[in-house]
Amino acid sequence: MNWLNEVKWDEHGLVPAIAQEAVSNDVLMFAWMNREALQKTAELGEAVYFSRSRKRLWHKGEESGHRQKVHEIRLDCDNDVILLKVTQLGHEPANTGSPAQSIACHTGRHSCFFSLYKDGAWHATEPVLKDPAVIYKKP
Repeated sequence: MNWLNEVKWDEHGLVPAIAQEAVSNDVLMFAWMNREALQKTAELGEAVYFSRSRKRLWHKGEESGHRQKVHEIRLDCDNDVILLKVTQLGHEPANTGSPAQSIACHTGRHSCFFSLYKDGAWHATEPVLKDPAVIYKKP
């Protein structure tokens, strides 16, 4: 696992990870990875992150079904940020005639970066594609 040793892990054994949609180049989300998460991502070809709040590995889409198929894993020039080029899976949009958008954000939006600062306030720039209460409903 020599390639994992080349990553500059922080004092908590984590590295920032950015998920970018391979086709559109939209930045979908930011999360953290530990060694095991990065290794599993490479093995599975699907994004696995480390949840700091849950203190455990988190296979993206394990609850929502919105998985990320990983096409490329890149390391930045300082070896301290991971970039995943992904295809976001798991959302069947309503038959509206508009292009399908995937859901990466737990708010039910395409991207976690939907807030735009303008005129002294934050404004939501992307619609909710699916109600989070439906996505994460408890059995």
